[in-house]
Amino acid sequence: MKTHNKWLTAPLAAGLATALLSGCGTEQGGSGSSGAGVRVGMSDEILATDPAAGYDPGSWLLFNNVFQSLLAFPKGGSEPEPEAADKCGFSAGSKVYTCTLRDGLTFSNGNKLTSEDVKYSFERAIRIADPAGPAPLLSTIDTIDTPDEKTVVFRLKVPDATFPSKIASGAGSIVDHRDYPADALRTDGKATGSGPYKLDSLSDSEATFSTNPGYRGTARPKNDAVTLKLYNGDRAALSKALTAGQIDVAYRGLSAEDIAALESSDTTDDKGIEVVQGSSAEVQHLVFNMKDPVAGKLGVRQAIAHLVNREALVEGVYKSTATPLYSIVPAGIAGHNTAFYDTYGTPDQAKAKKALRADGVTGKVKLTLWSTPSRYGPSTDQELKAIAEQLNASGLFDADVKSVAYDQYEKDIAAGKYGVYVKGWVPDYPDADNFTAPFFGEGNVLGNHYENTTITGSLLPKTAAAPDRAGTADEYGKIQDIVAEQLPLLPLWQGKQYAVARDDVTGLEWTLDASTVFRFWEIRKG
Repeated sequence: MKTHNKWLTAPLAAGLATALLSGCGTEQGGSGSSGAGVRVGMSDEILATDPAAGYDPGSWLLFNNVFQSLLAFPKGGSEPEPEAADKCGFSAGSKVYTCTLRDGLTFSNGNKLTSEDVKYSFERAIRIADPAGPAPLLSTIDTIDTPDEKTVVFRLKVPDATFPSKIASGAGSIVDHRDYPADALRTDGKATGSGPYKLDSLSDSEATFSTNPGYRGTARPKNDAVTLKLYNGDRAALSKALTAGQIDVAYRGLSAEDIAALESSDTTDDKGIEVVQGSSAEVQHLVFNMKDPVAGKLGVRQAIAHLVNREALVEGVYKSTATPLYSIVPAGIAGHNTAFYDTYGTPDQAKAKKALRADGVTGKVKLTLWSTPSRYGPSTDQELKAIAEQLNASGLFDADVKSVAYDQYEKDIAAGKYGVYVKGWVPDYPDADNFTAPFFGEGNVLGNHYENTTITGSLLPKTAAAPDRAGTADEYGKIQDIVAEQLPLLPLWQGKQYAVARDDVTGLEWTLDASTVFRFWEIRKG
């Protein structure tokens, strides 16, 4: 499996929203009467406009609004539903997936969208296999047939019941075969899609979108246009823009301290700014190199598991804006259990000492925790220092923290130089598969030299073949229990999504769910 570049993105936020304030109102959907344009700001960049290349939050935000996929995640839901397709379904034991397109689909340039474009889009992404692209999500595709202009037949290499979720993500974006070269990326910075919005312009600091009058799908836009201000990692500028009234919504990039300041500020109250919180399946883990002479000892890993106080981390570092995570599958995702809590319970120094002694470790354990300063959120270094303090307070560890720039961080992990390091994960789709197969399947993305043949040879193939996702709970439970016992990683926290908005903005609650799809069309101003 090729490395999933979602590891390479900052998580949705380092500190996340503290409350869902009723003043932001609730939109229940409707006929789609459009309102005024909305100005949204975020600290991320848009790294790609071509779906064959983008695999970062900013790019996927563009894809989800400008391009259609055959399926899409409904607001608040985790089961994909038809979007560009009128209907889709499996046959041949989850190895053949057939979709029939809606009538009247056209791209924003007026060209007709047919099954040829669908086939072209998937085969193109796989063929280009851009290192920063979504090709790994499409790896189970064997061949694609188009018996007529409305029918697409995917024949898969292996049973893959998660295939609908994969193609409902940004990886399933459909492009116009006349506008995108077959063997290379489009380089003019433009985008031709059939989604609810058109990309009108893009610069380093701003992207502008307007509704697509030719769109045929399930979205009902509640605004006429969206201006997306890009602050390129400058959280202070993002916060200032919101309080100054230069944007209507701040999405992605404000820390817990930023939000706390906004909530407590008299100026904020006067200007009518409120915080909207949503659910998220973003997670963060402490990863152990199983070949490291120190972290490779099970007793050392067990001692760490017995000492890390997640409650203190989320309260002290993240201002209670994240929640403790006690398994590899986060809460809210079908199949979740609490394997790490069941195995290690609450912090216990005596049990930590017993684990070390049982593995022949008698002196203090000298350990370096490796961090990277911003890629997984602005509080990551602080979090790792807090963990080191917890370990050292037990008298069993002599731990320190080192933080290096992200490029070097990734190179050193690949070279096996780190024993303990941090990783964050933003899911591609809300299914337990996306929290297990990339981490513990063949060629896993952790880079920690862990493999369990029961997981790779039996449990993952069985879950992948099961069309009834709710029926996979036993298998996913076994995976979580095995990981808790063998400890190739230690889950730390699960995040929440947030947006901070002016109080004349409604509908944001429908853009903040575990699918991580920020739905422009749900936002209304005024």
